[in-house]
Amino acid sequence: MIQTGKLQLNSTSAAVVTGGDTSTFTQVTFPAPFPDNAAVIVVPFVQTFNGPETPGLRIADVTPTGFKIRLNELVGGGKAISDGMHASETVGWIATTV
Repeated sequence: MIQTGKLQLNSTSAAVVTGGDTSTFTQVTFPAPFPDNAAVIVVPFVQTFNGPETPGLRIADVTPTGFKIRLNELVGGGKAISDGMHASETVGWIATTV
């Protein structure tokens, strides 16, 4: 099974540089859940070019029912390269099992 979707994301806070901190992520729920214990992969793509800095995407907590996602401007050497604020962008995603 392959599922797809899109959403609008922006960033109103500094880039996340601490692994595991998903407090500013957006929860996405799949249109239909994948089977229990399925190994789900999610591939996101930024579809628009609305902000001047390069938007990075972070994915976390992928489960058979959904995942968390955040627009996270680029980070280098463990430090944010910009202020982390970013205009709204359309992000498309595709999810499947392996």
